[in-house]
Amino acid sequence: MRKKIFGNMCVISILAILVTSIFVVGVFYGDFVEKMKSEVETEAGYIKTAVEQMGEEYLDEILSQPEVNRRNRITLVNSDGTVIFDSYYNPQSLENHRKRPEIQAALTEGTGRCSRVSDTLQQETYYYALKLDNGMVLRVANTSSSVYASLLRVIPLVLLICVIVSAITMLIATRQTKKIVQPINELNLKKPEENDTYDELAPLLGRLEKQNKTIKLQIEELKVKQREFTALTENMSEGFLVIDQDGNVLSYNSSALELLGMKQAIGEKQNILTFNRSVGLQNVVDEALKGNPSEQEIQVEGKYCQIMANPVTSKKQIKGAVIVIMDVTEKQQREQMRREFSANVSHELKTPLTSISGYAEIMKNGLVKQEDIPRFAENIYKETGRLITMVGDIIKLSQLDENQVALQKEEVDLYSVAREVVERLQATASGHSVTLSLLGESRTVNGVRQILDEMIYNLCINGIIYNREGGYVQVRVEDREGHTVLAVKDNGIGIPQSDQQRVFERFYRVDKSHSKQVGGTGLGLSIVKHGAMFHRACIEMDSIQGSGTEIRIVW
Repeated sequence: MRKKIFGNMCVISILAILVTSIFVVGVFYGDFVEKMKSEVETEAGYIKTAVEQMGEEYLDEILSQPEVNRRNRITLVNSDGTVIFDSYYNPQSLENHRKRPEIQAALTEGTGRCSRVSDTLQQETYYYALKLDNGMVLRVANTSSSVYASLLRVIPLVLLICVIVSAITMLIATRQTKKIVQPINELNLKKPEENDTYDELAPLLGRLEKQNKTIKLQIEELKVKQREFTALTENMSEGFLVIDQDGNVLSYNSSALELLGMKQAIGEKQNILTFNRSVGLQNVVDEALKGNPSEQEIQVEGKYCQIMANPVTSKKQIKGAVIVIMDVTEKQQREQMRREFSANVSHELKTPLTSISGYAEIMKNGLVKQEDIPRFAENIYKETGRLITMVGDIIKLSQLDENQVALQKEEVDLYSVAREVVERLQATASGHSVTLSLLGESRTVNGVRQILDEMIYNLCINGIIYNREGGYVQVRVEDREGHTVLAVKDNGIGIPQSDQQRVFERFYRVDKSHSKQVGGTGLGLSIVKHGAMFHRACIEMDSIQGSGTEIRIVW
């Protein structure tokens, strides 16, 4: 704006100076022309007087003067137009001047004036003619070159004045421009309506005030949305990344760093491969940036991650991609456990079925003595009971897994349930020479009585059968810092450190060589684990091999 104002002022000033200069030069030119005409007419009068008094000899004296002093051309013409004398040319070489306008006027009126291009000099010339007493005509002339010469002497002065005036004008323009622009430069654009400036700017400042309010609201909305977006992504367990068309990361959450094995945050505009150089990740990103949604599973530091990428398009052009990373380690582990469970179920079911089938086949073929039939029938009965128990346990686990327990939760006295289980197992404990006892107080939990009974039963029966003669199993129901705790402690064979993470798996037995002797399905502790999950309780275990085990369920 400052340059524009300054430029306009300078242009106007220069144009004004040029117009003024042209006018001044024109005035000087007109003045010089009039002065030249006056000099010509004055000199003509002097020469006329001299010629009338001294005769034509005076003209010869003029020729004898230096040429520099003869600025005007002097011509003497006879009444018939014959040139008798000329100060510039040989009279005999000049044509008849009878028809020259100034000569004709002088012959008829006594004086004659004319401005025209000289046929002899070929220049714009002013002629002044006077009729002498003897009838001849004296003509004095001067060309415009003399005027131009005078004008050229003035032009440098005019130019100097123009330069000085231009410099002063530019200085004034600079100061005026600064004075005009300064209030505009000092405008407070954050609060336009508080400015005290030109009235002409009031409408503009009003619009700026409205725009500022609109922009402020939009910025606040964007900040709120940004905070919401950040809060949403940061609270996602899934990793989230946004990349541009070059594969550079524009946004990500902390879960993405964790799942991709990054220990610390990275700067902006880093390539996605800075996070993880997995071939699987690179393939997914490449496909997404080609416009194809893709997904792939990769393994990072022992974890299984499912990566899904979708292209982001605008006006049919791919601008980048959105990548979501999910930790599917637990899913993989469940799949592995399901496969192991299927294999274990097949094995565990096959054993009693094979026994039943074998006994039945021997009896069918009559290979059993009459007195041995009851023993074989008893074995078949035991294996069938074991099979029924195993199927029942599998069904219970399935129901707990799918949270499809038909019974409703209620307030249950845990101590009362534990007492019933202890009383029911006293005979079994005595048969194994193990002391079974109950300690504690009445504590109420919200749960399903039947499942709680099954959980306590399995913990107690494990403590009994995996014990030694003279051992003990102690059941406690107590309060611990506001939490209800069910603890079952024994001094049996204990669990090796290497097996403590797996004892709650289906069909897992610590002492596999002893498993046929103790019986059971291998699902007891798995039912305890899933029962605790169903009741939103956690399990704690302390065990030392050869010294015993304590398992606690905490609500």
